Amino acid sequence: MSGEQRKRRRLAMTLAAVLFLGILEPGQGELKGDYSKISGIIIPGFASTQLRAWSILDCPYSPLDFYPLDLVWLDSTKLLSAVNCWLKCMLLDPYNQTDHPECKSRPDSGLSAITELDPGYITGPLSSVWKEWVKWCIEFGIEANAIIAVPYDWRLSPSMLEERDLYFHKLKLTFETALKLRGGPSIVFAHSLGNNVFRYFLEWLKLEIAPKQYIQWLDDHIYAYFAVGAPLLGSTETVKALLSGNTFGLPVSEGTARLMFNSFGSALWMIPFSKYCRADAMYLKHFTGGTRKGHQTYQCQEKEFQSNYSGFSTNIINIEIPSTRGIDAYPSVSEFAQTNLSSMECGLPTQLSFSAREIADGTFFKAIEDYDSDSKRTLHQLKKSYHADPVLNPLTPWDRPPIKNVFCIYGVDLRTEVGYYFAPSGKPYPDNWIITDIIYEAEGSLFSRSGNQVEGNPGASSGDDAVPYHSLSWCKNWLGPRVNITRAPQSEHDGSDVQVELNVEHHYEDLVPNMTRSPRVKYITYYEDSESIPGKRTAVWELDKANHRNIVRSPALMRELWLQIWHDIHVDAPSNFVTKAKRGPLRDDDCYWDYGKARCAWPEYCEYRYVFGDNRRVIFPVGDPTFFRVPCRVIPWPPLLITGVYVRS
Repeated sequence: MSGEQRKRRRLAMTLAAVLFLGILEPGQGELKGDYSKISGIIIPGFASTQLRAWSILDCPYSPLDFYPLDLVWLDSTKLLSAVNCWLKCMLLDPYNQTDHPECKSRPDSGLSAITELDPGYITGPLSSVWKEWVKWCIEFGIEANAIIAVPYDWRLSPSMLEERDLYFHKLKLTFETALKLRGGPSIVFAHSLGNNVFRYFLEWLKLEIAPKQYIQWLDDHIYAYFAVGAPLLGSTETVKALLSGNTFGLPVSEGTARLMFNSFGSALWMIPFSKYCRADAMYLKHFTGGTRKGHQTYQCQEKEFQSNYSGFSTNIINIEIPSTRGIDAYPSVSEFAQTNLSSMECGLPTQLSFSAREIADGTFFKAIEDYDSDSKRTLHQLKKSYHADPVLNPLTPWDRPPIKNVFCIYGVDLRTEVGYYFAPSGKPYPDNWIITDIIYEAEGSLFSRSGNQVEGNPGASSGDDAVPYHSLSWCKNWLGPRVNITRAPQSEHDGSDVQVELNVEHHYEDLVPNMTRSPRVKYITYYEDSESIPGKRTAVWELDKANHRNIVRSPALMRELWLQIWHDIHVDAPSNFVTKAKRGPLRDDDCYWDYGKARCAWPEYCEYRYVFGDNRRVIFPVGDPTFFRVPCRVIPWPPLLITGVYVRS
């Protein structure tokens, strides 16, 4: 698309906003016909922010040293050539979260810190994170100052983010500055761990402003919250990273990965926990500096002890512990664990099983304390940074955020790890545990790594390859008493394969639609309030086969976000949510040549335009030797969403 065409496109959209969407009216907390007033604030996930060196480190066995502002996470060259030096810049003290004595790293700032972690390095999804997201925004004419990234040091526990970097103070100022700069509220896009960060910010904010002003501040500064891939009840993969290491595709050993991960205070932020257990968070004063009453560890409902696996599909940890000293070898653990221990035979290993609650309350780490040198550190960090956190115990189930518009978005129907079998390896820490088997959830069933079926309580679907469905789908509890369910193809469609169930009663549990699926089609299933909490609007989007890390690059997700925002800008929109009846191409990349009809597919939206010397990629049919190119592009005046349907001026 040429520069002139981009100008025409932006002008067309601006004129359309004036002509079709009404008078441009300023309004805090509302969108009144002017998309130029919106700010988008991106909170990235775990390992999705660049870290740069903030010291000088001489690497004696490598020609590559570290100097201030050198890239640390993720510099693949230094990782491969000077792994020991690189680790010094990544590791934190496991007790007080301070930097290594010889090297310190700090998060980069701006959009460049989150778009590509290692530019030029072919790591696939590990390197490129938000680049496509920003590209979409640019293509649709969003101004540079309207997209704000708020990177953070993803190695730190929530309290240390504020204590060391004043991160939540800065985040509050970011929202306030965006309102002054653009005149309208912000839309929050959070991914993975970024959702946990945003949740903690909302609780922290309660202590910073007067109680009566809290909801008003949220209404003025945040229009909508898009929670993408949120581990609302934790992720079982975190357990694997804690005990045996998870390399995330990096060229390091699992033991090295475990050593690094376990030094991070954030390592426990995503461990799985029970939906039936909560912690009190009562304060004598509601202002910063007031006397506070500490958290009580866990108060669990009777359902926790009546049901299996803390609501998850199976026990998360099954671990084999060597028995050489009898029951005296074990510190005090829960009654459940003691019962297991009392039945063991001398000299034979005993297998213990642990649910999400027993991981989150520390029972598991106490049980292996004599066999894992890292357990004391983990228990210390668990108590100090989570159970005793003065703002929030993050290892408790989420309530719906007090924001007007909440959209919870995640992938489903991918094979996801939900349980592990561990055994001693006979090697010293950090390689002292090995995984002997893995339990997966896939399409409503459980099976082991060998392919055998496993008993348990599988959900209606499976997770997104990293977070179990049980954790992702917790946000369905936020929906109102009646829900409209719509299932539509992810790709462009004419509306013939859209299925709808209206006014489905919601009893605050998982909703399973009675809808058909074509085996070759990827769908989006929308759960949207038809009757909601007054003043609130909630929606849940499930994207078939959307990977946890790749979902932020999904064209279908970006299209739906864009259309929903345009729908909300329209002051006379007849419905709370955008219609799913028809989806046409919005970008040049969505247009393609229909060889059967010898024309551009979707002629309403795409047209044939050949530009001499243009280097755009074109897909040819198999065996076609021609060099003639047939580019199809979106017509410069884009399809706009007016009163729920596509129209052209």
